[in-house]
Amino acid sequence: MKKAGIVLTSLLLVVGLVTGCGASPAAPTTSSTSSSAAVPADVKAIKDRGVLKVGVKVDVPKFGYKDPSTGKVDGFEIDLAKAIAKKIIGTETIETTAVTAKTRGPVLDSGDVDMDISTFTITEERKKSYNFSDSYFTDGVRLLVKKSSGIKSLKDLDGKKIGVAQSATSKKAVQAEADKVGAKVSFLEFGTYPEIKTALDSGRVDCFSVDGSILFGYLDDSTTILPDSFSPQEYGVASKKGNDGIAKVVNDTIAEMKKSGDLDKLIQKWGLK
Repeated sequence: MKKAGIVLTSLLLVVGLVTGCGASPAAPTTSSTSSSAAVPADVKAIKDRGVLKVGVKVDVPKFGYKDPSTGKVDGFEIDLAKAIAKKIIGTETIETTAVTAKTRGPVLDSGDVDMDISTFTITEERKKSYNFSDSYFTDGVRLLVKKSSGIKSLKDLDGKKIGVAQSATSKKAVQAEADKVGAKVSFLEFGTYPEIKTALDSGRVDCFSVDGSILFGYLDDSTTILPDSFSPQEYGVASKKGNDGIAKVVNDTIAEMKKSGDLDKLIQKWGLK
């Protein structure tokens, strides 16, 4: 009986060792939990909400434009927002808020949107206030005038009035270029692009200046875009300072779209080149 007891004890020890070895697969569960916890809080908030909130332009044809007959907002930047949403939450679910050059900063500051994708030019000054992604589109400041004006270049705008958007980079860019060619110009600032076009049509201003791709949306039979192009405008996705998780996801998405050619496909889809 003593011998049998020894054998039984040995068997129990072996079973215990086998059971202990069998418990080791639990480790991946801990790793998975750790991976989930590693999702930055700002990104997790969007995932949990199930919708990406984005500030967009609604008065820039081909970039972000609201069709007055349907109320639908679409454009290149809307498609880019959907791609970022899919990266974060797995679907293209977005909620858009209409912004202008003047209001896009405040809605970002208030937390009403997660990011702005709104022809937002990257500048060193703006980087002090917001996180900016790498550039997803490059444009230049251009000049739209009435064909009947006889204006052929920026130099011909000497003594003329130029309409620009509030808080946009256009005014500074045009002033710098006007100084180079010796043209003395003045400015009128407006809240929206349609307002500037109306001012041009009525004669309140002699020129409508903003990025070329935006101007092409306001070109008609009575107007022309001058050949002058200056001050390259690099567009970036802006997010709130401190939301570094969001900034990284945005940059990763843009980098992947550049590498795959998907970004170029969107640019071609909207006729931006």
